[in-house]
Amino acid sequence: MLHRLFPLPLLAALALLAAPALPVGADPPPAAGSAPASATPRPAAPADEPPPPASDNQAEAQEPSAAQAPPAAQEPPAAQPPLPAPAEALPAAPVAPPTGPAPPARVSLFHRHPRGAQPAWVAAANPLAVDAGLEILGKGGNAVDAAVAVQAMLGLVEPQSSGIGGGAFLLYYDAHTRKVSAIDGRERAPAGAQPDMFLDEHGKPLPFVVAVRSGRSTGVPGAIAMLHAAHAKFGALRWKELFQPAIRAATAGFKVPARLAMFLGEGSPFPPTNEVRTLFSRPDGDTIQEGDLFRNPEYARTLERIALDGPRALYQGAIAYEIVAATHQAPFPGSMTLKDLSSYRATWAEPLCRPYRGYSVCVPPPPSSGVCLLEMLAMLERTDIAGRRPTDPQAWFLFAQASRLIYADRDRYVADPRFVPVPVERLLDPAYVRLRVQLIGQHAGAAPPPGDLSMPRGRDATAESAGTSHFVIVDADGNAVSMTTTVESIFGSGRTVRGFVLNNQLTDFSFVPTDAGRAVANAVQGGKRPRSSMSPVIVLDRAGNFVAALGSPGGSAILEYNAKVLVGLLTWKLSLKQAIELPNLIARGDTFSGEIAKFPPALLAGLHERGIELKSGHAENSGLHGVVRLADGSYEGAADSRREGVARMLPVHAGAKHAGAK
Repeated sequence: MLHRLFPLPLLAALALLAAPALPVGADPPPAAGSAPASATPRPAAPADEPPPPASDNQAEAQEPSAAQAPPAAQEPPAAQPPLPAPAEALPAAPVAPPTGPAPPARVSLFHRHPRGAQPAWVAAANPLAVDAGLEILGKGGNAVDAAVAVQAMLGLVEPQSSGIGGGAFLLYYDAHTRKVSAIDGRERAPAGAQPDMFLDEHGKPLPFVVAVRSGRSTGVPGAIAMLHAAHAKFGALRWKELFQPAIRAATAGFKVPARLAMFLGEGSPFPPTNEVRTLFSRPDGDTIQEGDLFRNPEYARTLERIALDGPRALYQGAIAYEIVAATHQAPFPGSMTLKDLSSYRATWAEPLCRPYRGYSVCVPPPPSSGVCLLEMLAMLERTDIAGRRPTDPQAWFLFAQASRLIYADRDRYVADPRFVPVPVERLLDPAYVRLRVQLIGQHAGAAPPPGDLSMPRGRDATAESAGTSHFVIVDADGNAVSMTTTVESIFGSGRTVRGFVLNNQLTDFSFVPTDAGRAVANAVQGGKRPRSSMSPVIVLDRAGNFVAALGSPGGSAILEYNAKVLVGLLTWKLSLKQAIELPNLIARGDTFSGEIAKFPPALLAGLHERGIELKSGHAENSGLHGVVRLADGSYEGAADSRREGVARMLPVHAGAKHAGAK
């Protein structure tokens, strides 16, 4: 239509002018264009063989080539029912999902009008964050736009778990191309970080709380750079519009939720710092309580700067200077510089997608531990867990044993692939998985060793705090975001800047650089990203259509929380809510913990007979959120009752008629 109003050369010039400049915090888009219209979808992989991954080592800073589009001349393949009725059988041959990378950046003056063919959903850890996402969706925004709004609000109402001073991993599903993209916003160590920085003068590891509260614990934040990179490629509304819900709430005030009040009081693993107490205090100086109206005008002003200036507001200038200054304060000052901040880039990578029960489960690549989630699913698929039920102790025994095996592998092999080779292909190789399954046995014995991959490395015994937040968004076009975000421990490092807290993400590194004379893969190095348990999930059917998006906070237990839901949803054919509410069981090394009160006595007795004695009080508090597509094509969201999250729907008629230009 436009070529009838303007000459074609003028349209080309306008398109070039409309292309966004490379933002601070984002790597260049790929040079490759879309696949030809005649390209066919990727063929099915054999049922016992995963599709080949892109590489053991994920390329840093470079985006992968464009994903193939579905055939233009044909109707899209019929969708496999995502959650068949119990009487129906799952497909016999799992299919490799589109492991495709991010499609090329759109270069256009106007954005597509959303079809609005379905209700939109947001599931997140606080009702105000959900409402912020729905508000943006109602204005014609898409899933990525809403993700920015949700994160901005979470940094206000759930600051103990995530915020602009932290990092994240994001998976994005494009309903048009039926491809999944992975974006890494993990924090990075300053260039001056040293392998022994968490050792005392005697060469002994610092006490964990001392390390957390030190200036050395803070990595260069990545969440805002990551969201800006995602928005530059996929967003529909203007960046500055996306912060308005959080700015309004920070200015006018919001009622303090119970969890925030709890962690400011006696509920925190260790007492909040004076900085945190001061930030979250009443006008009379007392710490805020549940139900108080709390305003955070500093945070509002920070968001206003980011809304107007983009990531530069955080990574350059006055705010960056204050971040550096905060990390250089005693005790144990850090080494972060302004250059560390200004040089940060979010990275695009191939998602790891593997078949499970006829579906394709997609997770981010390392330094996320998603590879071990896939390894656990591959092990369980080679057991008889599918023929058992959630009340069967043998099913939970299999779950626990598979969990112990993948954590042994993770502690030995998973780290930042820019610095050490991560054997992704070998960990997921069917032959290797079969060898690991043989170790499950009939009785839980001593902690299992890692698999022998001919890579002499030390074991990383890093303790991970059970902080973090996860949210899921599905927009009216069927695009989806699954994002796990964190400041690591409760209130991060306990150091604050301009209304937000700084992360303590670097305590996810191994405190000791060697183990028994062997280098630890997850040891500290300058510029390195610490290994993470965060593993947001997107599930596709055999045609590449969306089935589910889910994830959880919970430190190292994230892998088990996600695995529990995937087994419940795809193996036992439970509803998403039922799968989320299954009891949590955490097995790592020689430690077993779980929600004892939620397991039937007969099941606990059966576990005891198999050598598993559950203990409680070891961070079994998941915060799962998800959205699933049902067999009739409708969508349903669910939130974990263990926390304050909700899942809400925006009806079709409530959405805007069209998306605004950026």
